[in-house]
Amino acid sequence: MPRTQTPTRPLELFATDHLVSEEDRAMQATVRRFVDDRIRPEIGAWFETGTMPAREIAPELGRLGLLGMHLEGYGCAGTSATAYGLACLELEAGDSGLRSLVSVQGSLAMFAIWKHGSEEQKQEWLPRMAAGEAIGCFGLTEPDFGSNPADMRTRATRDGSDWVLQGTKMWITNGSVADVAVVWAQTDDGVRGFVVPTDTPGFSAPEITRKLSLRASVTSELVLDNVRLPDSAVLPGAKGLSGPLSCLNEARFGIVFGALGAARDCLETAIDYAQGREIFARALSSYQLTQAKFADMALELGKGMLLALHLGRLKDEGLLSPQQVSLGKLNNVREAIAIARECRTVLGAAGITLEFPILRHANNLESVLTYEGTSEVHQLVIGQALTGHAAFR
Repeated sequence: MPRTQTPTRPLELFATDHLVSEEDRAMQATVRRFVDDRIRPEIGAWFETGTMPAREIAPELGRLGLLGMHLEGYGCAGTSATAYGLACLELEAGDSGLRSLVSVQGSLAMFAIWKHGSEEQKQEWLPRMAAGEAIGCFGLTEPDFGSNPADMRTRATRDGSDWVLQGTKMWITNGSVADVAVVWAQTDDGVRGFVVPTDTPGFSAPEITRKLSLRASVTSELVLDNVRLPDSAVLPGAKGLSGPLSCLNEARFGIVFGALGAARDCLETAIDYAQGREIFARALSSYQLTQAKFADMALELGKGMLLALHLGRLKDEGLLSPQQVSLGKLNNVREAIAIARECRTVLGAAGITLEFPILRHANNLESVLTYEGTSEVHQLVIGQALTGHAAFR
């Protein structure tokens, strides 16, 4: 059956480029070229073998200005929040593990030091981290405490002028390759953050293997066995849970955009496949049921993109609230994983192979669905905003 018009890419239907500045579009295009040229040829093999050459990739990301890109000073690019979001979208179109590397580096480890650290800590770590010469990780989640970090067991106690840290953190991206860890611990004065060089005696980061999701990402446990630190290791600007939660909000913002990158890649792959796949002597894309799937998925992708861009504008204006980030994370990840699963059905058996990115994205999104706040937690954040009642316990 001949086509009657030139196909339109999904987001072109929504004319979202019209809503983005020329400068931010240029940054997005740069990241997309990097992903196409550097990541796509390798990502299937990395996923299959459960590896990610983070130490090799980080300096390349640094040269593009992507590490801590939305932060000001200390070698950071100082871009808009929207540019950062669009970069996350393109990185996750490559793989969620790649976006996680950038998110943890910039929005968790670097942001914690940039927002809450001393000038000495900033000068020591941020320029090297922005360049990708030093990698950071963020130690908050524990084996038994994810959604309820207030009950964490890791403890920091005073010993003279020093601090001694004891405890375990779990599911830590970048942990085994990190040069510095931002670790959160209970103290007699509430939860405090510590900047921990990973070569400190008593610190170890065994890698977590046998994963079925985020395989092209370094995931580790952090073990703190009487790690002794000077008083200068404390993040002076962070007291209580507001410190780590402010960092998580930064990372969640990147996910709002990033998940759409995985969804877009799945949908574009499925449409391209269906155009060339013949069923009963016709292109699969010419059947009504296939087109209905594409229409529904394009609609959800576009709605998610409009939401993400709106949140980006609010963030650039200093008006974005944590509840609004929860709206974006809940909706966009939920819709992205639904799109990935539906796209897999279009490809049939071919969709389960690493020849195509779809099931890899779907597997990765299973992790994105629950990290940086589960869907249930974000539902409760939104529910509290709507009713005034906290229903977490």
